[in-house]
Amino acid sequence: LAKNLPPRTVGYPWTLIYSTAKHGMSLKTLYRSMTGIDTPMLLVIKDSDGQIFGALASEPFKVSDCFYGTGETFLFTFYPEFKIFKWTGDNMFFIKGDMDSLAFGGGGGEIGLWLDGDLYHGRSHSCKTFDNCILSKREDFYVQDIEIWAFE
Repeated sequence: LAKNLPPRTVGYPWTLIYSTAKHGMSLKTLYRSMTGIDTPMLLVIKDSDGQIFGALASEPFKVSDCFYGTGETFLFTFYPEFKIFKWTGDNMFFIKGDMDSLAFGGGGGEIGLWLDGDLYHGRSHSCKTFDNCILSKREDFYVQDIEIWAFE
């Protein structure tokens, strides 16, 4: 995974910014943890099936009326084998956050990776932004743990 990170993260230590084990399961707390940070963010999810997957976001997560981010953003999964899904160039639907959800990718009415406001339910579907497969064993999944890492 490290060799696929954007060049601007190379050489910087990984700093744990948010963890459900440490901070609880709250999207509001997750957004608050981003205050004052200006680096890409690595979101790592472990679901109730033990699958690990997530996203590299080009910038910190925030509440927004529209999608934000750049083509540095990508999705990844370790199921059934490690795979990275980079930007296809098809659209600019990278990241979108509101108080009820956090989403990555879109197009064709589908979202690549979606988390609810309690950070308990998630969904993954193929989307045009990343041309990804479903990142977990199933489209709808339950979150066991989330970690978010910054590079600073």
